Amino acid sequence: MTFDEIVRARRSVRGFSDKPIPPGTVAALAEAARWAPSACNSQTWRFVAITDKAKIERLCREGMGPLLKNKWMTQAPLVIVGCVEPDIVSNRLGKKFTGIEYNTIDFGIAMEHIVLKATDLGLGTCWIGWLNTERVAAIIQAPEKIRILALLAVGYPADEPPKNRKRKPLSSILFSETWGNPFPELPPPGPGDSDEPEHCGAT
Repeated sequence: MTFDEIVRARRSVRGFSDKPIPPGTVAALAEAARWAPSACNSQTWRFVAITDKAKIERLCREGMGPLLKNKWMTQAPLVIVGCVEPDIVSNRLGKKFTGIEYNTIDFGIAMEHIVLKATDLGLGTCWIGWLNTERVAAIIQAPEKIRILALLAVGYPADEPPKNRKRKPLSSILFSETWGNPFPELPPPGPGDSDEPEHCGAT
């Protein structure tokens, strides 16, 4: 696939086959993350790959946030626990001067590298951010200084892709020079372009 095809093919998958993911493929996902940019090249992201079925079930049972248990995650043959190991530049100094947590931004970029690489390899993913981070940290035995930010369920899709995925039109998200000023020569709205909010289960 071309890059544009990979971007458009990426979707949140919540139904996986039981086909295991080879260790080399897991390493390839992390390798994609390794080349992501980061503040001052700090590379504070860390990933724990979970393939043990009992541990994945425990993550689902104990590590989810209240009300939303995401039981479908137990189908995934791989769950990646996304963490950061904050350093003095990207976390303490940067946040002190600008109020921005650069390691969180860096983590998001690296995780999306994994998501796009997974799509390129024919895998499906779903980013899970509704967590009990203390319980997840205990399950993976993370040191106290490590921050848990997200889980990523990964596997070969067993469900069908949605027929109509809504996205805001470019005119709603891209402006020229000043806020709200229309960007010139935008393509006309296409299939799936809509300003209506999309259900969180169809991302």
